[in-house]
This record gives sequence, C-alpha cells and structure tokens, in this order.
Amino acid sequence: MRTDTGTGLLPAAEKLRDLAAESASGADRNRRLGRDVVDAMGAAGFARHFVARPWGGTEGSFTELTQAVMTVGEGCAATAWCASLSAYSARCAAHLPEEGHRAIWGSSPDVFIATALVPGGKATKEGDDWLLSGRWGYVSGVDFADWVLVCAQAAGQDGPPELRFFALPRGAYRVDETWDSVGMRATGSHTVTISDVVVPRHLSFARADMLTGRSSWSEVPSHHVPFQAVAGLTFIAPVAGAGTGALHAAAAGVTPKRRTPTTETRLVRASGRIDAARQLVEQNAAVLDRRDFTPELMARNERNATFSAELLQEAAELLIRTAGTVGLGETHALQRIWRDITSATSHVALQYDTSARKNYGAVLLGPDNS
Repeated sequence: MRTDTGTGLLPAAEKLRDLAAESASGADRNRRLGRDVVDAMGAAGFARHFVARPWGGTEGSFTELTQAVMTVGEGCAATAWCASLSAYSARCAAHLPEEGHRAIWGSSPDVFIATALVPGGKATKEGDDWLLSGRWGYVSGVDFADWVLVCAQAAGQDGPPELRFFALPRGAYRVDETWDSVGMRATGSHTVTISDVVVPRHLSFARADMLTGRSSWSEVPSHHVPFQAVAGLTFIAPVAGAGTGALHAAAAGVTPKRRTPTTETRLVRASGRIDAARQLVEQNAAVLDRRDFTPELMARNERNATFSAELLQEAAELLIRTAGTVGLGETHALQRIWRDITSATSHVALQYDTSARKNYGAVLLGPDNS
C-alpha cells in the first residue's frame, strides 16, 4: 500500500529511481554515485526526512521512508542504501543537544551525514570538550557526506569509560578509499580516519541514548525509537527494492525460446519470496509508526529483517539460474543486482546470530536461564 503523507518523498523517489537506474552501471564501474544522483537524492528529501521542522525538516514517517527507499532500490540498490542511511543518520544525530542541531542543520536540512555505528577509536576529555582519534571502516556515503557521526570509547575524568557518538564536519577527518566489495560498489563505504581532533561537547551524545531511544533535546516521535526496533529496517529496505528490480531484469531477459515451464516456475517462486520480504519490511515500519515498542515486537522486527534477507538471497539465486549465462554478462543489470543483494545481505544487522536469534528465540522459547 502506497502511503504519501504530503512530504513529496514518494513521487520524488520514483524520479530518483529512474535516474539512478540509468546510471547504475556506471556507478558500479566507477565505485561511486554520480553527482547528479547525489544531488537528486538530496532534492528528494531523504536527508531531511527525520529532521525536526524548526530546522526545515519534514518529520516524516517510517512507512513513507521505507516505501521510498524500496522504490529507489528497484532502480539502484547502492543509491537506495545511501538514501536510507542519509535519513537514519540524521535520526541518530538528532540525539545531539540543541546547539548540535544548530551546528548541523542551521543552514540547511539537507545535510548528508555518514555514520559509523561500530565503535572504533578513543576519546578523552579536554575540559568541556573531547579529543578524538581512531579509524572507522565501512562508512557508507562518506564520499559525499557533509558530516560524519562516529562511535568511540570515551574516557571521562570521573567514572568508567562509556561509548559515545561524535559528529565532525568534512575537513576534520580523512577518507581512506578501502571499499573493494564485489557488490554495492557505489556506496563508497570507505574508512574514516580521525587524528587528535577536538570535538565540542554539543557535538557528542551517549550511545546509550540511541540504544534506548531517549532524547532530551527533541519531542519528534521518530527521535524516540529504540535502536533494536529500527536497526534492521535501515539496511533491509534497499535490498527489498533491489529484489523487485532483479525480478524485472530477469523477466525482461526471457525470450520466447527461453520461456519454459522451468523458467516460469523459477520466476514465480522468486516473486513470492520478494513479495513476502516486502510485506515483512513494511510490517516493521508500521510497528515503528504505531510506537509498539514491546520486547516481543522489537524482537519480531529483528526476525523480519533477517528472514527477509534470507528470502531475497534465495530469490536472487533463483533469478540468476533463470537467466543463465546471459544474466551473468557484464552489461546485464541482473548480475549487478545479484552482486548487490549478496553483498548487502552480508551486513551484520541482517544476520540471525548477531540480531534475531537471541531476542526472538526468547519470544518463542522463553528466556535462556542456563
């Protein structure tokens, strides 16, 4: 079901899908999104989707964003991945104090932020501020980001160390081009290096705030969502869109000569998996918009994301077998989408053992008291 809340994101996503599809092959080859695609992504409103209205944001819904990301993913998975992360990175940065909001969005709500969720590096107190150093890998979208948001172990003057996020503008960090994956090449998920940079206190917040969905500086509902409930959605929505793109690419390559019962069966089986994955992804977004943050539903969201990744992997394999050697040609869109789906579903947030197993296992079996 299409849900447009008046922000204009969905019709803009359809235009971005078409533009990104035209340049997807070149972006894959060049390992970066074209400037026209990046500009169109910003104009569409992805970066401002969760930004508060006083700063020019649209305070959009999770359902609308999910549908828009899946739409873009039908044309280019890497573009959809960056669009999704630009929105969710802004949601994370909303945990900053009000002065931090002003520093990032004071001049524009369309600022691109690239986030490193995995802790790396260390920060030490420098008066009221922080001195930060370290390296963070797999920072998607950093090629064109205006800011980065990185997580580090912070040693305070009093008490034990804690994990904190730090926001830094372009120019305060170095980008090392280390991303060499066979899939999702155009996401530019490179490494960020920071060397003894002073970060003002208003550009830092405790990681615990993000995990619990606690924000002392914002009343926007989307800024008060536990990370467990939302994490998988960030990464699975682009892949669900890519699944639909793969189905269209595979079906378009079926000539009358290749239209056999086996081919039709594989297409039908793949389509069922893709539709099921999209339904589960949309179910996750609906939970967030209803604010049903029960342990059971948050665990189900994790299960949905990981299971959808499995379904989409299976669908991509079926479609590659359907297309045969033709589909593996360098100029065929299907092989690129297959590589993108394979790479994207390897993300740690979409693995059973690191995400859904423990929490949803407790829903099914009760807590493990061994």
